[in-house]
Amino acid sequence: MSRYNLQARSGLLIAGLLLLPAALLAADGDAAVPTVKIEPQLRARSHASEATIEAVRQATVAAQVQGRVLEARADAGARVRQGDVLMRIDTREADQAVAAAAANVAAAQARLVDARAALERTRSLRARNFISAAALDQAQAAFDAARAQHAAAEAGRAQADASRGFATVTSPLTGVVAQRLTEPGEMAQPGRPLMLIYEPGALRAVADVPQQQLASLGRGALQAKVEFPESGRWLDAASVTVLPAADPRTHTARVRVALPADAAGVVPGMAARVHFVVGSAPRLTVPSAAVLRRGEVTGVYVADGKGGFSLRQLRLGSALDDASVEVLAGLSGGETIALDPVRAGLVRRKP
Repeated sequence: MSRYNLQARSGLLIAGLLLLPAALLAADGDAAVPTVKIEPQLRARSHASEATIEAVRQATVAAQVQGRVLEARADAGARVRQGDVLMRIDTREADQAVAAAAANVAAAQARLVDARAALERTRSLRARNFISAAALDQAQAAFDAARAQHAAAEAGRAQADASRGFATVTSPLTGVVAQRLTEPGEMAQPGRPLMLIYEPGALRAVADVPQQQLASLGRGALQAKVEFPESGRWLDAASVTVLPAADPRTHTARVRVALPADAAGVVPGMAARVHFVVGSAPRLTVPSAAVLRRGEVTGVYVADGKGGFSLRQLRLGSALDDASVEVLAGLSGGETIALDPVRAGLVRRKP
């Protein structure tokens, strides 16, 4: 055998080996592409509204006294219990106020003792007719005034003590610190927010629904599902409450959709989409995993009945809670589509 023939046969052998994996892949694609027959099914009709997650019970902890923040014992994400110390504020100014109130109480007490003694002397003199009844009345009035001043001084001291107690900021509820708004070293002012705390077990989605859409929801018990588009997660609403007032500027009504207690991973401030159920109708859907998205092209691979697949461009609607998506145009009932668009694409390109 000549050298030329040997080289030719070696080249054919190498080419055959290179083509073998592609042929095997194509054959495997023919056998392994799962398919499903699409038929219209009775599905719930709904109106979708953008919503924001908020806590049912949340509190903005604010300062009640003025002073420098000495210590912050909780940061964002920390779990706290009702009564736990969150922050401590400098109490030197409050201590001076307490000392001044105590001094006022002592002065009022001294005036009260003097007025009581004067009243007793005046009564004794009046009993012996040494003074007039008017003098007794004046002594009685002076004693009553001193007693009132003493009571006011006591109230002032109690108020100063309470204000000093406000320097220790405690949690009003059991929950999670969502945000810390003041750092140690900053000045706290009465009414200035220090922390945001919420209870994670009770959350709701809040949506502003237009009046015309709200009218189509009906007057009975509302049903809704909450979608989180980023994760594809769906939750059934525990309850739906329409607030009995509308915004005069936007002509929308606020609707509160309570989430179930086991909504793990959901935190206030997240974006959501509420789907209000308004009835049912036949709808054509395809599994989301079967949809191929390449740039501006969205479609599925449809079986051609000859062992291959062809790409069909679709116009899709909203996503559903069972990992499927509604088909608005491009597909009809009774057709078979590939559940794995990657393998179906290999089969289509097979020589």
